[in-house]
Amino acid sequence: MRQALEPDLCIIGGGAAGLSIAAVASRLGAKIVLVEAARLGGECLYTGCVPSKALLAAAAQGLGFEAAYDSMRETIQRIAPQDSPERFTALGVEVIKADARFLDPRTVEAGGKTIRARRFVLATGSRPALPAIPGLVDGPYLTNETLFDRTPRPTHLIVLGGGPMGTELAQAYRRLGAAVTLVEALRLLPRDDAELAEIISQWLRHDGVQILEGAKATRVEWHEHGVALVLEGHGVPARLEGSHLLVAAGRRTHIDGLGLDDAGIATSEAGITVDARLRTTNRRVYAAGDAAGGHRLTHMASHHAGVVIKNALFHWPAKVDRRAMPWVTYTEPELMQVGLTEDAARAAGQRIEILRYPFAEIDRAAIDGAEEGMVKLIATPDGRLLGGGAVGKGAGELALPLSLIIGRRLKLSALAGAIVPYPTRAEALARAAGRYYAPRLFSSRTHRLVRLLARLP
Repeated sequence: MRQALEPDLCIIGGGAAGLSIAAVASRLGAKIVLVEAARLGGECLYTGCVPSKALLAAAAQGLGFEAAYDSMRETIQRIAPQDSPERFTALGVEVIKADARFLDPRTVEAGGKTIRARRFVLATGSRPALPAIPGLVDGPYLTNETLFDRTPRPTHLIVLGGGPMGTELAQAYRRLGAAVTLVEALRLLPRDDAELAEIISQWLRHDGVQILEGAKATRVEWHEHGVALVLEGHGVPARLEGSHLLVAAGRRTHIDGLGLDDAGIATSEAGITVDARLRTTNRRVYAAGDAAGGHRLTHMASHHAGVVIKNALFHWPAKVDRRAMPWVTYTEPELMQVGLTEDAARAAGQRIEILRYPFAEIDRAAIDGAEEGMVKLIATPDGRLLGGGAVGKGAGELALPLSLIIGRRLKLSALAGAIVPYPTRAEALARAAGRYYAPRLFSSRTHRLVRLLARLP
């Protein structure tokens, strides 16, 4: 006979979203059951954000393959206790290490226990998406789920996919000494502002990464000494040989074996179907993090956690806000984006003004000896910020003020009038915003007003 549990919340999945919800909800006094078949911490800690950024940092220090991988694994070990079962058990969370499956719309079975919770949360994360290319699955391809558990020593790494993960790892492996070719069917970093992404493309090429944009892989051939990609596209080689193949072609929601049909939960190619409050088609069940689709980012998972807690515990109709979502590609230099890009704003029919400010004109950049890059803001004619980005050293650290301005629906005047410490790169944000007001401030009309006021006693 199965043991019966009746918690306030049953969370299925121990990645960023699930752990955030469990930690906060338990501290609020809710009774929590957390079900995870693998390691707590999920993709971000073990196969995503943490190892990829740690490997980039190690490569930037000039470490070799073995030392770089040792450094990366030490970083994971330092962070892992924050996501351990022991920590969450101490918080009062019942942690079940098992697969979970819905038996009906109100019941989950996991590890020989029956769970009938007031509310359920699906935070099952995502898996690497494998493009339907003939021959791909016939050989030892790498993904982020397998790359960091080994210490591969490619002589020529082929990276299939030019999104953030593919771009970051292409630079890391090039700096670790491997030849690297990055293959992208569209353009490098297709979700980012094209003008800013082109600067990253130039830097990677300067590092020695070969980038093939507009290149479609039609077949993968495995042989004794490695792998070959058969390609189509204007100006790309018909055949590309390498020693290893890394597939970084996006993510897909992990929903296998959950019994979602038995729970009355609808899904689509994008993931689990949710409304703005992250409720599934079964109103007792929420989805959060990668399981809910959209921006598959750790900080979006944290935002989802807050939305779920407000709805599930406090019956407060909180909704997901994607307008001010930031994301960063942690290459050298970094690329940061918040809100709409120029192309996205134009595609939406927005009338926009583009405001740029180069880091080369900021004293901090001269002090650092890193003057490449710029800030770029997308604004409406009446001074409302729609989006913005930056490429350059530490560009990711500039995301917060842009996210705040967009999220609070403030005007550019709030950014242009801010007191910014000197010398910092944040000056570029204020100066870019100031360029919106410069034509209005230094106009002939203002000149006439100043002359008129000068006549007053």
